[in-house]
Formats: sequence, structure tokens, C-alpha cells
Amino acid sequence: MGLIKFISAIITRALFILIALIGVWRVTRVKEHNFYWLLTFLFFPLVLEMIITLRRRKGKDYKWFSPPIFLFLISIIPSMWLLELHHQQNKDSEPKCQKLDSLDLYNLIQNKTSRNLTITDSLKDIDDLFSAVCANDWILALHQILLILLIVGKWLLPLGGGVTRDELSQLLLIFVGTAADILEFTSETLSDIKDNNDVLVYVILGVWTWSMLQFPLHLAVVNSTPGREADQGAQDSLLTKHSTDIWNIIQALFIQDGPFLCVRLTVMAYFKVFHQMLVFFAIKNFLVVALNLYRFVVICQDFRTSSDDNAEGTVVP
Repeated sequence: MGLIKFISAIITRALFILIALIGVWRVTRVKEHNFYWLLTFLFFPLVLEMIITLRRRKGKDYKWFSPPIFLFLISIIPSMWLLELHHQQNKDSEPKCQKLDSLDLYNLIQNKTSRNLTITDSLKDIDDLFSAVCANDWILALHQILLILLIVGKWLLPLGGGVTRDELSQLLLIFVGTAADILEFTSETLSDIKDNNDVLVYVILGVWTWSMLQFPLHLAVVNSTPGREADQGAQDSLLTKHSTDIWNIIQALFIQDGPFLCVRLTVMAYFKVFHQMLVFFAIKNFLVVALNLYRFVVICQDFRTSSDDNAEGTVVP
């Protein structure tokens, strides 16, 4: 069992490095400058963390925070920023390209793979095929792979001390919903920018980066004091007794739905962009924010009522 955990820890980090390396390679091709290979230096903290974790913790992750996921984000997010900014600044002058799901690209792959070529020629053909794909499709594919790998990687990483399988399953389900919302936000909102507006692009990418910080954290499901409420509920503070609920509310209000709502309202009000999906997701974000505020009020009222009842019960007649 220890060997399986050891192998899982290595495979997960190797996948992280591989995807981050593909991102750096794509940046060097788009920017046409080998200077951007220096982004690979961002991989070193992840490699160092892997060595330390394998030696000291046998590959096990931590309870509240996942260093490999955090360092993976550090290694790939700069590449994503560079690709997005380059695409937004040059989308009007980009050459003719092939969509990833187009029949022409499929035929091109068949024609190239049907020939008997040397290894060098095969590598050149692969490079040409990748270069023929549209920049927007490249970026979308990297976003999708990044989010899927965050979920699968968390699943593969050995459990940290104190984290149960039940908590892990809940966390993975939360990750799936979070990833879908984040992907929709970046792909749809960036596509709504018709003119070159660097400020709005920076704001959208900043909010996207901020929302990605949810993935290294495990506060949404991990309970610091399981069973304590039943024994010392009267002595617990609101934060201690409802820590996971409060963290979920904070996450919705300040990390995901709240910032997403602000950006979408800005796009509609300032840039005069309206369409069915934008309005729908803005309403969805508003409902999530309103319901979480309502949830917080209910928790506070229930806690106050419970505290008053406990105080009355301790009064000696």
C-alpha cells in the first residue's frame, strides 16, 4: 500500500510538470522567442516539494492545504496569462487556422500519419499540426486540461493526515462544480470582449487567478474538531461550530460568485454587452450570493438561539 501511494505521488506531480511544460512550449511558439523557456524555472519548487514530501511524509498530502496543487498553479498560470494576453492583442491578425474539432484537421492528421517518415520528419509534422490549431482552441484546451488535472490530481494524491475518504469525495464533487463555473467564466467572458481592452482582460484574468486559489485549500469539507459540537456545543464559538459553512460562504462571496458577478455586471453596464448566456450566468451568480447571505443570517440566528437556550439551561432555579 505504501508503494502505491509513493507511485501515485510521483505520477501526479509528473503530470503537473508535463502540462506546465506544454504551456511553456506553447508560449515560446506563440511569442517566437526562446527567452520564455525561463518559465521552466517555476517547476523547481514543485520538484523540491516532491522530494521533501516523499522523504518526510511518504508522499502524503497535508490536511488543510495542498502544496503540490498550489505550486502547479504557480508553474502554469504565468503561461496561461501570456497566451491569453497575446491572443487578445493579436486575434484580429492571426493567420488562418484549424479548429480542434474540425474535419479538415482530422484529414490533415491522416495524411501526415499515413506516410513513412523518419523520426525527425515525424516530429516536424507533429509540430506543424500543433501550430495549425487555432490559438483560442489551444488556450481553451489548456484551461480544460488544467481543471481536469486539478481534480484527478487531487484524487490521486495520497490522503493527508486527518482527511477521510468521505471528506475527499465531498471535496472532489465541489471541485467539479467549481471547475465548470470557472471554465465558463473565462471562456464566455473573454469572448465577450469585442475590442482590444487590456484593462478588462487583466481584470478577468486576475479574477480567474484569484478563483483558482480555491483548489489548494481543503477548508470546504475538512472538519477540524469532529464530534466536538456534541460534547461542547455550548462553549464553541460561531466560527468553530460552523467553520465549514462559513468557509463555503466566504468562498462564494469573495472568491468565486461575488467577483464573477461584479465582472459580468461591468461587462453589461459599462461595455454594453448583452446576450442570453451572459444574463443567465449573472443571475445565477446573484442568486448564489443572495442565498449564501441568507444562509449566513440563518446560521447566526440559530447559533444565537442555541446559545440562549444553553444559557437558560445552566441557570440554577
